[in-house]
Amino acid sequence: MKKIIKWLVIAAVIGLVGYWGYGQVKPKEAPIPMMEEPQVISFPVTEETIVTTVQVKGTSEYGKETNVYAPFEAKVESWNVANGQQIKKGDTLFSLEQKTIHQQLQQKEAERKKRKLEQELKEFTLNQDLDNAPVGATEAERLKLLADQETAKLSSELDGVNEMIEAQTIAELNERLKQSIYRAPSAGIFLFDNSQKQPQSVTANQYIGKIVDLNSLRFAAYVGESEVFSIKPGMEVEVKMPSIKDMKLKGKVEEVAKFAETTSQEKQTSQKPQFKVIISLPKNDRLIGGLTLTGDIVTERKEKAVVVPKLAVMTEGDISYVMVDKGGGHIERQDIETGMQTLDKIEVLSGLKPGDTVVLQ
Repeated sequence: MKKIIKWLVIAAVIGLVGYWGYGQVKPKEAPIPMMEEPQVISFPVTEETIVTTVQVKGTSEYGKETNVYAPFEAKVESWNVANGQQIKKGDTLFSLEQKTIHQQLQQKEAERKKRKLEQELKEFTLNQDLDNAPVGATEAERLKLLADQETAKLSSELDGVNEMIEAQTIAELNERLKQSIYRAPSAGIFLFDNSQKQPQSVTANQYIGKIVDLNSLRFAAYVGESEVFSIKPGMEVEVKMPSIKDMKLKGKVEEVAKFAETTSQEKQTSQKPQFKVIISLPKNDRLIGGLTLTGDIVTERKEKAVVVPKLAVMTEGDISYVMVDKGGGHIERQDIETGMQTLDKIEVLSGLKPGDTVVLQ
């Protein structure tokens, strides 16, 4: 009996030791994580000025340019202007050769004087013949005198026509003489058609260059058919220059094209219609023609609008709603009526008031 009790005690001790050893090597179970309460992001309902804008891109250009053309064919005697030079109205730009014009004038004046002397001689001779006509002249003699008289009359009329033609030619030559000294028709900056070369001879109506008015600088932008109907003359524009980050200018829409820009036949199938929008620019020393510009056209503005972040507004069919924090951990759904929208905010026409708090769960 004692032997049995002894072996039972030994077995119990071995069992306890084995259980303890197993407990030491047994992998521990991962602790059960605590359930965290869902995080709530809140947004205040505010009252502020809200604006909608249309973003546009384009370049600066001069709205007033005066083209300069050669008045007639001639050699250029001298240039009085350089490319990019500031000029005033009436300044001499270039002078054309006058020698040929003077020669033509002298020749026409001489021909005119000669014709006048010949006409006077004809009239004098005819009057002498009439005064010396015999009293008993025959019929043939009288007919001859009458014919001479009519011939002299026709000759006089023809000389009168020639006189008018020559007078007009002389007037045109004198006008060409004035035009040979070409004066600037307007003030601004003169730009040659080819800045690398000043022509030494010109042909009639040859394009020489242009005079640009620096005060007429404007922003020419292009918009698509989806934006053009929302843009009206008089709208404010915030203009930026990508190359100068700190440069912001205030412009205004001056003109909106009623027709799309024409495109080549090859591009018509793939290129979307583009409408030109002209925006005024203030004077600035860093503004010149040909710069890349961007702008935000304010198409609509509303003061004291009740707004919430667009992120907090949800939709269910045609119904818009938000979740409103009523306090004490109580959150309630609230249907709202929306108005204007920007990239990140929505106007609330009804359902909320400034000071409310909406949440995003």
